[in-house]
Amino acid sequence: QVQLVESGGGLVQAGGSLRLSCAASGRTFSNHAMGWFRQAPGKEREFVAGVGWSGDITNYADSVKGRFTISRDNAKNTVYLQMNSLKPEDTAVYYCAARRSPIVRGSPDNYNYWGQGTQVTVSS
Repeated sequence: QVQLVESGGGLVQAGGSLRLSCAASGRTFSNHAMGWFRQAPGKEREFVAGVGWSGDITNYADSVKGRFTISRDNAKNTVYLQMNSLKPEDTAVYYCAARRSPIVRGSPDNYNYWGQGTQVTVSS
């Protein structure tokens, strides 16, 4: 079992930045690929970014490429999402997820553990 707790959400103006953190506890964190997803009201949960077990392999949704950066620190059991040049359409609840595999995947169905989510609101 892996427990995930997100932090770092908030209200920011368009063009601003936020850094989300996800602290993991429980089973061996470094064996798990990690992902960030988001869900806006009335929309399905969508993949934002993922990182493999070592941190060397990353994957991004086209909508955030060049603006968001995912990273992980296995010594601290933490994964991060640096979000720059934020847009109003980035407004959503952001979820951290862990997968019982070292390989990144983009579908929520491939992830086994989820955090409670953190709200990100970008004002225009």
